[in-house]
Amino acid sequence: MPLFNIADLRGGLARGQRLIGLDPGAKIIGVALSDVSLLLASPYGSLRRGKLGQAAAELVAIAGKEGAGGLVVGWPLSMNGTMGPAAQAVRDWALALSDAAGLPVALWDERLSSAAVNRYLIAEADMTRRKRAAVVDRMAAAYILQAALDASRT
Repeated sequence: MPLFNIADLRGGLARGQRLIGLDPGAKIIGVALSDVSLLLASPYGSLRRGKLGQAAAELVAIAGKEGAGGLVVGWPLSMNGTMGPAAQAVRDWALALSDAAGLPVALWDERLSSAAVNRYLIAEADMTRRKRAAVVDRMAAAYILQAALDASRT
């Protein structure tokens, strides 16, 4: 499947379909889910980063269970906005995942999302490093998805 911009991805959803947000890390993929009105993103869970087919199967199961019709994947652009090796790797992975899962995908700039989530968890939730590690991936996915939802609201 081709890459979509967030407005086209959102516009192509059937009424009541949700979006799944993903924060792909080296070992863990953070997962978030929008509400059916596409206003709010919430942390959903995490997946182990392994074989693409396994991740696709798990996302298809989540999409079926939760009524999701597309993916928003965090895109790690360089601080100057250019696409470095990490961003290219995520772009390639997102396209392959989209094909394997049969779900349309949009990329969303994730610069500093994990840093923002960590700052929040330290300042507001007073979480230890160990507790933060358990939730930061899915919260970063929600942060990314929320930014995409906010930007594509009409």
